[in-house]
Amino acid sequence: MERIIRTTLLSLTVFLIFQNLLAYPGKVVHSFPLPGNFCTGLTFDGAYLWVADYKTDQIYRLDPATGAVIHQIPSPGFWPMGLAWDGQYLWNADRGQDRIYQIDPEDGKVLRTIESPTGEPGGLSWDGTTLWLGDAGENAIMRIDLSDNDGTAVERFDGPARSVTGLTFDGMYLWSSDRNLDEIYMVDQASGEVILVLDAPGPYSRGLAWDGQFLWNVDYQTDSLYCLVRQDEEAHRLKNPRKAKVTLTHQVNVHGKGVLKDLDVYLAVPENMPQQKILGQSFQPDRHMMNKDKWNQQVASFNYQNVPSGETVQTIMKIDAEISEIRYFINPDQVGSLEAIPGHISDLYTADGSKYLTGDPYIQKLVGEIVGEETHPYWIARKIFNYVRKHMEYIMEGGWNAAPMVLKRGTGSCSEYSFCFISLCRAAGLPARYVGAIVVRGDDASLDESFHRWPEIYLPGYGWVPMDPQGGDRPSPRDQAMHIGNLSNRFLITTQGGGDSEYLGWYYNYHAEYVTEPQVRVNIETFGEWEPFDIE
Repeated sequence: MERIIRTTLLSLTVFLIFQNLLAYPGKVVHSFPLPGNFCTGLTFDGAYLWVADYKTDQIYRLDPATGAVIHQIPSPGFWPMGLAWDGQYLWNADRGQDRIYQIDPEDGKVLRTIESPTGEPGGLSWDGTTLWLGDAGENAIMRIDLSDNDGTAVERFDGPARSVTGLTFDGMYLWSSDRNLDEIYMVDQASGEVILVLDAPGPYSRGLAWDGQFLWNVDYQTDSLYCLVRQDEEAHRLKNPRKAKVTLTHQVNVHGKGVLKDLDVYLAVPENMPQQKILGQSFQPDRHMMNKDKWNQQVASFNYQNVPSGETVQTIMKIDAEISEIRYFINPDQVGSLEAIPGHISDLYTADGSKYLTGDPYIQKLVGEIVGEETHPYWIARKIFNYVRKHMEYIMEGGWNAAPMVLKRGTGSCSEYSFCFISLCRAAGLPARYVGAIVVRGDDASLDESFHRWPEIYLPGYGWVPMDPQGGDRPSPRDQAMHIGNLSNRFLITTQGGGDSEYLGWYYNYHAEYVTEPQVRVNIETFGEWEPFDIE
C-alpha cells in the first residue's frame, strides 16, 4: 500500500511539475470536480486530500491525481466547515454545533470534542503543534490551546481582508482565503502581516490545503478543486495592460515689468520597465538636449532666453505607453542578505542627502528602536514601512522638509513620506530610492496635477521593489500588502532618483530654474493628461 501511495504521488508530482513550467504563484496547474455541491473544508494527510460537504454531511478522501473518492466518513456534526490533519487524525470545525472535533479517519469516530472560540468557524489548520482557526464572521485568525477542551484562543490577529474562509499551514506561513475579494494570502503567523496576495482560482474560495509542494483550494461556486503553484522562479506577474497617450505640459507664465532673462526646463523622460513599455515619444519644441544625471535618469533639457512679460513658455512631452499592473511575489526566505547586495548599489543608495539626514541623532536613535537586531532586508524594510505608515498622516503642508523634522511633526506629503522611509532604510544599511509618476485620476481620460512619488527598496534576489508607506497607510493587512511589491496600471513612471539631481534637484517629473530682471513674477503650471487608445 505504501509503495502504491509513493508511486501515485510521484506520478502526480511529475505531471504537476510539467504543467508548472513558466508558472507563477497562484496559477492553476490541475483541477477536477468536487464530490458534492456544498464543499467547504479541505486538508491533506500526506497522501490524500480530504474535503467536507455540509449538505451530505460527509467527509471524503480523494485521490489527488484524479479526484476520485476513495473513502468517506460521516461528519461529526451537521455543518462541517474547516478540516485539518494532525499527522494521525482529522479535525473538523462545525458551524452548527460550535465545536471542533478530532475524528478517526477510518470510521469517523469522534475521539475528542472542544468548544469553538467562535460561532462562525471558517478555515482550520494544524501547524505541527496545535490548531489555528479562522473566524469567518469576525474576520480573525486565532491559535487554540489544546491543553483542555475549552477551545481557548491564546493568540488572535485580524484576518487579511474581509473573511477567513480557508486556512492552511505550509511549514513556515499560514495561508488564508477570502471569498469576498476572491484572493488567497500568505500570512506571517507571528505578526498577522500579509506577505503575498494571490488571485483565487474561482469566485467563491473556501478550503485550503498544502501538500508539501502545491496549494489546493476548494471553490464553492464552481464546485471544483484547484491545485495551485505556491512558489516559482517567476518574480512577478503582469496583467491588465493599458495603452495610453500621456501628455506632460509645463507652462511658464511671465508677469511684471521686466524680462525673464534665462529659463531652463527639465523633463524626466520615462524608460522601459518590466510593467511599462514606451511605444513612442516626442517633445515640443524639438530643440532640446538629452542628458543623464548621476542617478542614470534621462532628462530632456530646454533653454529659453529673454521672454517678455505677458508671454507663456510651453514645454510639452508626449508619451505613448503600454502600462500593466505588476505584482511581485516576494518570499522573504528567497531574499538574500545585506551582504549580497552589489557594492555599487549599496554605496550609491545608502548615501546621505539633504532631505534624508541619515546621520542626524534623531534618525540614528529612531532606526535603532524600529529595526532592533533585525538583519533580514525584507523585515528591516517591513518594520520601517509599518512605523512610517502608523506614525505619519497624509497632509500636504507645502514644501518638502527633511526627514527628521517630518517624522517629529507626524504629517507630510507623498514626497515627505518617501524621504522619511528612505532616510530610515539607508540609516539601517538598506538601499532605497524613489520613483515619480504621472497618475490616472479616476476616468481613463483624466488630468493629473498632483502626481505621486513613492520609495523602492533593493532586495537581493529581486532587485528594486516598490514599497509605498503612504499608499499602505490603511487598516487592512491585505491593503497594506498591496502597497509592497504591487503597482496598478495607473502610473506612468517618469523618474527614478536617489536624491539631489544636477537637473531635477529633489523634484520629479519636471523642474525649472530661471533668472529674471527686477519686478518680474513667474507662475508655473504643470499637468499630465491621459488619453486611452486600444491595444491591437
